Amino acid sequence: MSAVLSWAGDDDGLPTQALVHPSRSRSRRSQPGELPPEIEQAIWRGCDLGAQAGEVVSSGFEALDAELPGGGWPCQSIAEVLSPQPSVLEWRVIGPALRAIVATGRNVVVVGPPKTPHLPGLRHSGIDEKHLVWVRADTPAERLWCTEQLVKSGACGALVAWLPQARPEQIRRLQVCAQACEGPVFLFRPAAAQHEASAASLRVMATFALDWEIQVHVLKRRGPTHEGVVRLRSVPGGLESVLTPRLQMPSRLIATREGAPRDGTHHAPARPALSEGAARPVVHEAAVHALGGATPSARARRRATVR
Repeated sequence: MSAVLSWAGDDDGLPTQALVHPSRSRSRRSQPGELPPEIEQAIWRGCDLGAQAGEVVSSGFEALDAELPGGGWPCQSIAEVLSPQPSVLEWRVIGPALRAIVATGRNVVVVGPPKTPHLPGLRHSGIDEKHLVWVRADTPAERLWCTEQLVKSGACGALVAWLPQARPEQIRRLQVCAQACEGPVFLFRPAAAQHEASAASLRVMATFALDWEIQVHVLKRRGPTHEGVVRLRSVPGGLESVLTPRLQMPSRLIATREGAPRDGTHHAPARPALSEGAARPVVHEAAVHALGGATPSARARRRATVR
């Protein structure tokens, strides 16, 4: 522990040298009951949305940025995106962020996607294939090794990797290595992984919804528990200009066909209740036969004939 030298005047008016402890020096500068600024900035209260230690990249959705610490996807850290079905909606969730990264001239490296990236769709989303590097890794060990080497090197503007079988200790090692990575690191994993421990600083669950929407629920973040979901309208690239107004809102089309109200609620048609002692409706056998059906007595005769 170092000490601070201060000078104070004695009775003769001459300066004298005195040793002052650093904590006492700071306490004299701060007001009573207040913490020094450097300590106040380092304190995070669990009821508040924490600030990201490093830089962030905007997700492209204002509603989602409002729920993420720092207002975007974190850099120098790992962000896990969980989804029920792989390689379906991941590009729609992180596409706006990747578009901003590619616009600066940096590359996006993709490791082990379950399906071949659709270049025309990515081009419609603003992601130039010239800045897209696809690393083909088939086995889980190859995907994990490539991801770890790329995170350590920090040679890409953003890293996108599919690691469905990664174990908690492997995620922890990637999180430590990502602290030296300048760009965001996205790990795509199945929805069942939400019940497993993870050292990633941010975890979100993305699912489908009607009207070309994606529902995002923040499972883990530096802040209070996220209640509910964030609805993000995201039409795949190239379809926005060809969809008719009716197809842009499928929920209204379904509600019109089923006779449900426009508010999205659907009620089954009520059936008239029979009063006690009322006669049950009788269906004639000839009418049932004309409609292609069979009455209980007809089915009994058929079974007897077969026997």
